[in-house]
Amino acid sequence: MKKLIIGIGALGVMSFTTNQLYFGTQLVHAMDNIQDMKTWIGEDVNSGRMTEEIAEYYYENLDETYGFISDFHEKQCK
Repeated sequence: MKKLIIGIGALGVMSFTTNQLYFGTQLVHAMDNIQDMKTWIGEDVNSGRMTEEIAEYYYENLDETYGFISDFHEKQCK
């Protein structure tokens, strides 16, 4: 019976750690995606497909979103 309880406890701890690692990895990928989007916006401005005013609006929103994700990642996944 003790072996069963220890086994279930160990499995639970491993499961929790794996989920935290996966969740943290997903947040890092989301932050990378935001950086990619900012690069694409810069390319669109340079090629004339987007005005600087619209790009600035997008940059502000992406920076704010990046900050929210980064703060959450620092508090929940470290």
